[in-house]
Amino acid sequence: MSLKVAVQMDPMESIKIGGDSTFAIMLSAQQRGHRLYHYGAHDLSYADGRVWTRAHPVTVQRVNGDHYSFGEPVKLDLGLEVDVVLMRQDPPFDLGYITATHLLERIRHQTLVVNDPASVRNAPEKLFVLDFGHFMPPTLITRSLEEVRIFQEQHGEIVVKPLHGNAGSAVFRIGADGANLASLVELFGEVWREPFMVQAFLKEVSGGDKRIVLVDGEVAGAINRIPGKGEIRSNLAAGGRAEATTLTAREQEICEALGPELKKRGLLFVGIDVIGGWLTEINVTSPTGIVAIDHFNGTDTAAMIWDAIDKRLAR
Repeated sequence: MSLKVAVQMDPMESIKIGGDSTFAIMLSAQQRGHRLYHYGAHDLSYADGRVWTRAHPVTVQRVNGDHYSFGEPVKLDLGLEVDVVLMRQDPPFDLGYITATHLLERIRHQTLVVNDPASVRNAPEKLFVLDFGHFMPPTLITRSLEEVRIFQEQHGEIVVKPLHGNAGSAVFRIGADGANLASLVELFGEVWREPFMVQAFLKEVSGGDKRIVLVDGEVAGAINRIPGKGEIRSNLAAGGRAEATTLTAREQEICEALGPELKKRGLLFVGIDVIGGWLTEINVTSPTGIVAIDHFNGTDTAAMIWDAIDKRLAR
């Protein structure tokens, strides 16, 4: 069955098609005969119980520099004229992002929104993971320098990062001597109003940060991301490199614990991060990694996502 699919995402010209998960999902949709429309979160409008957007019909192809073509913009009623909305714009998880989830929540009884907007809003990556704290490394959320000092005395080297960052941005490692800690806490307090996250530094990160993708609660595949030289960040966007991997018994245990909850919340496409057997993040806003996973494993994760969408629509 051909579907009408509206993709809420970043500008088409900005994506890097070689590894972009959204682009892979769009290619897969097009191969199934689905009609694609592109719009940004800022294009959403609401009145009289309806949510609509100005969107461009779009076709995609895996050709660098010529990877998309827009048709003339149309006004789309997302509740009445669309089968699926893919909410795929990258964070920041700011008020604009949150407002978009509230608007899309208005249509979820009419149109399948992936991932479920209310669940995305209530499950930011570094806070939702607290529901599974027994799988996490020692973690502190605070704005207090005093509390961070106490935490560091207990755990030695630490990592400090913003609660709502992405792609490894603003992640800092502080040595056991605490040098620059006060300045860093001061900087975080000036840049962000919300608390920040502090975790015990995991030395195992030198051997990789595993990204595991789950589709409707089931493991679709994984890659191991190795930090670049002189880095602690293994994100591919921050210079990390990917390698093939399999799941350990501990990682399978984590996935089995998370899977039913993800499925229940309508979080159909999720990427979790595990370092040395410790769960560090649950990525639900715009997870990535499926292109590298499919490259190493010979799988088709985008097709798995569309199969899961078809099952949801058939209910």
